[in-house]
This record gives sequence, C-alpha cells and structure tokens, in this order.
Amino acid sequence: MIKKRIMAPGPTEVPPEVLAAGGMPILHHRTPEFRAIFAEVSEKIKYVFQTSQPVLTLAAGGTGGMEAIVVNLSAPGEKVLVISAGVFGERWAKIAEGLERKVVRISVPYGKAVTTDEIKKAIDANPDAVLLCGTLSETSTGVEHPIQEIAAITKASRTLFAVDAISGLAACKLKMDEWSIDAVVSGTQKGLMMPPGLALIALSERAWVAVKAKKSPKFYWSFESALAKLTEEKLPDTPWTPNVSLVRQLQASLLLIHAEGIENIWARHELLAKATQAAMQALGLTLFAEHPSVSVTSVQSPEGIDSGDIVKKMRAEWGISIVGGQGSMLGKIFRIGHLGYCDRTDVLMTVAALECVLSELGVPITTGEGVKAAQSIFLKS
Repeated sequence: MIKKRIMAPGPTEVPPEVLAAGGMPILHHRTPEFRAIFAEVSEKIKYVFQTSQPVLTLAAGGTGGMEAIVVNLSAPGEKVLVISAGVFGERWAKIAEGLERKVVRISVPYGKAVTTDEIKKAIDANPDAVLLCGTLSETSTGVEHPIQEIAAITKASRTLFAVDAISGLAACKLKMDEWSIDAVVSGTQKGLMMPPGLALIALSERAWVAVKAKKSPKFYWSFESALAKLTEEKLPDTPWTPNVSLVRQLQASLLLIHAEGIENIWARHELLAKATQAAMQALGLTLFAEHPSVSVTSVQSPEGIDSGDIVKKMRAEWGISIVGGQGSMLGKIFRIGHLGYCDRTDVLMTVAALECVLSELGVPITTGEGVKAAQSIFLKS
C-alpha cells in the first residue's frame, strides 16, 4: 500500500473539516439558511484579501476569474499590458488577445522576476493602457513578483493593476488595500485549502468606477450583476446558481484561516519555503527562481536527468505528487509545493523521499543532507 500525498502547488491537500463540509446535505441556494452562510463567507474572505471592498464569488476556476477581470476592466480594442514571465503570466495575454484586446507583453525570462524599471518603462511607453495584468506567485517558475512595488507605480498612473493571486493568496504576503492593488483574483484549490471550483475577486474603488464606465459585452461575467446581488438589503445573494457545497467548504476553511491568523500563515509559508530551499541546496541542486515564491520551490533537474522521471518515481513509488516544468521548462525543472494545508512534517517527508529517488536515479548526493538542512531551519525558528 502507498498512501497518496500532494506536495504540488495546487490542487493542495484539504483539511478533514473542509472535506466534511463538502459532504453536508445540499441547501437550496435561495434559502435564508444558505444566504446566511454566504453572508458569513463574503465578510470573512475580506480578511484574507486584506481589503474592505466586496469580494465577489463566481462558480468558476481561477482562469474564469482572470477572464472576468479582463472583460470588466477593459473593452475590445483597448490596450492591456501583461507581465509575461511564465505560463500563467502568459495566460493573461492569451485571455486578453482572445477577447480582442491589444496586448503589449512585458517579457521576462523564466526564473526571473519583473523589475520596477521594466514596469515604469512599459507604462511610460503605453500611457493609453487601461490595464496591467501580473502574477503574485508564478506557479510555473516558482517566482514571486514585487507586487507592492508595482502597485505603487500603477497607483500614480491611469493604468489599473490586476493581480493573479491564485497560488499566492493565503500564502504570500498580500495587502490589497494598503498596497493599492486594483483587482485581485484567486481560486480555492491552493492556499484556501479546498477543492477547485470557485473564483474570488476583489476590486478597488477606482476599479469599480472603470467597471461602470466600460461598454464591454458580458453576461455571466458581469461584476455589476454580482455586486448588486451581493449587496442586497436582506442577505447577500448571487445572480446565478452558486456552487453550494464549495461555499460551505469555504466557510470551514475560513474558520481555520481566521483561527491561525493571516500573519502567522504568511510566516508559516515563509518558513516552509526556506527549509525546502535549504534542503535542495544542501543536496547540491540549483534553485531555478531568482526570487523564490513562498508557495512553491522550483529546482533545476540534475544534469542528464529528465525532471519527469523524478516526478514519476516520487508519485509511483512514494505516493508523493510533485510536478515537473511547464512550457519551455518541461523536463528541465521540478517543483515542490508547500502551501495551504502543509506543515514541517510534510516538507521533511518530501525531502527524505526525494533523496531516495535521486539516489536511485544515480544522482551523486549524500542522503540525509537535505533533511538535515531542513531540520536546521526548523530548529532555528
């Protein structure tokens, strides 16, 4: 028997309390009972976004939330800037192009973070751009981008700043209101410790002004429709049928998040990331990301080894799911997720198993050195 464990950057493990909530009897979504739950969730999720603004809940994956942002904050023919530094940064560009926006890419080599100079240059060269789309934690490369610094630049321009925090929310430090971010989108299957299926979106006041001014065609993705129902006098509601079970699971997840505290959650993820990074370096491996995310550690595959072989052996022989590279990084890197329902034991277990896999593949490492390095980080904390 092999016990299955997920150490990928999403979907992540789900706590028992959250799993149990998903098995509760289905409630009709227009009943006061469900709307009271939705009201609680809609209020408590603001804490995770660090915002006082309404947080919209859509029955969609994170990509649906990204498309909804482009639909509501820009119009066909308008210019959209995109930080293309990985598969998910490039997803912003593909969404915008598919919706007939004029896309200008700020292209960044995989493994590197965008610089503020690159952002300033792009905005100065494109003063007519209505939207800048970026990624907090670029899952495909393991890079965390300087979102706070970018927001300081866009705040002084007419360009709105939208952030994909799908693998960053409730893991990487993010303060939407304090940092003046105009739009944040996330999903439920990563830091929120849930199955996939909900997109969560918050907008700044100036972003809401833009929403009301745009003439972009929309129906299901209408933020105005979602806001109108969310702010009804009696109890919050949704314009379309919500995913009732996932909302109940989000209620359970938010209880855990509030109990731990967002500052403690950020600190936990930072600790897990440092330990994982230290373990990889102690084994003589090279980190891929120059500015590593606290959500995922990306590692260059040892010379002569296809990272896919590492991933397959970890899953088949140890029951641990990590992931390989995407796009141009296919076969070249492997990625270890350490976000959401993840603790120190998970990291130590994964490092120990990885040492065995690398040894069996003929990589010249000293077993125990990675675990020892991770232990040292944990003991110092």
